[in-house]
Amino acid sequence: MAREPGYCLHKASGQAFVRLGGRITYLGKHGSPESQELYNRLKSEWLLNRHSVKSKCSLDGPTMAEVCLAFLDHAKDYYPTGNEYNNFTQAVKPISELYSMLPAKKFGPVEFRTTRAWWLNRETSRKVGKCSRKTINEQMNRVKRLIKWAVAEGMVEVSVYETLRCVESLKKGRCTAPESKPVKPVDKATVDATLPHLTTVVADMVRVQLLLGCRPGELCKLTPSMFNTTEGIWEIFLEEHKTAHRGKERIIYVGPQAQEILKKYLNRDPDAALFSPAESEQERRDKVHQKRRTKMSCGNRPGSNKSLAPKRAPRTSFDAHSYTRSIANGCKKGKIPIWTANQLRHTRATEIRKRFGLEAAASVLGHSEIGVTQVYAEADMQRAIEVVRLTG
Repeated sequence: MAREPGYCLHKASGQAFVRLGGRITYLGKHGSPESQELYNRLKSEWLLNRHSVKSKCSLDGPTMAEVCLAFLDHAKDYYPTGNEYNNFTQAVKPISELYSMLPAKKFGPVEFRTTRAWWLNRETSRKVGKCSRKTINEQMNRVKRLIKWAVAEGMVEVSVYETLRCVESLKKGRCTAPESKPVKPVDKATVDATLPHLTTVVADMVRVQLLLGCRPGELCKLTPSMFNTTEGIWEIFLEEHKTAHRGKERIIYVGPQAQEILKKYLNRDPDAALFSPAESEQERRDKVHQKRRTKMSCGNRPGSNKSLAPKRAPRTSFDAHSYTRSIANGCKKGKIPIWTANQLRHTRATEIRKRFGLEAAASVLGHSEIGVTQVYAEADMQRAIEVVRLTG
């Protein structure tokens, strides 16, 4: 929240002034009705939108750096959950390197394409290589959304945004950016082979997600207070989820198999995370201690070797990234091809679609549109093959 600016006295001149964003504006004679009226108006504008007031102080308007910083300040509160805020911090990186001091009103198609070229030439990592076409288009769309927000805040003219809208996204086969690989379901045999190499907490998370078909982020946020266990089929009510800002309701239904796994995690503080990284880390360290061959009277005692101690205390709850990393570490230990937590959702969707149809899969996954479910649920290819065999 912005701090309310004060009505101040400049003793040398007897004038009233107000400090807005580090800049002083003189209001007239201190105590006069005119200065009070001007102060109230400027204060109201500042509290409503401090960024637009700041932009009026510059002859050429705000720079791209000022627009980006103002938007990130807004996005931090606007996207309290999920990864969208972090995505925007990445999206403004090329702008900060190339056009930080450029007036925002001069950010046109040429600058937009140059920013996109920064992504095209960027190496993400040795394993991944260059950014995919989908990733680049998503990041450039975020830049357009940033400019659109600046228009709504009065920082730039609408013509800037309308001009950028004319720049088309990268098309498949018509650019040098590689195509991203679609997320595929993970085979249950691969999951079963990975489970022995995970801690009990992470293994239970995998089993539960495979049964519920929920998103990794939804699983990590579960607390006992979200559960309604009065009926035969339990219900989980999620207040914060991916489509909550659209007024959508998200209820996850828990069957008997998942209930058996979850029972031992419900006897804790109602608002505490169901799955604790601290418990998982303690179990891992206990297993290492059990394999110890050196006598307790010799060598280091448990916890005394500072070089092996974690740099920071384990978090109180998993997030989608730490959960996925834990699975990847288990795959590496078992020398199993690495798969991700999000693939479990695809596996569950494909299984339900095969047995009960696409609408049933949409209901379990929490999709309001069938088309979205088709992205997650792989079509039953065996059924298509059988039809062709009989009719073709």
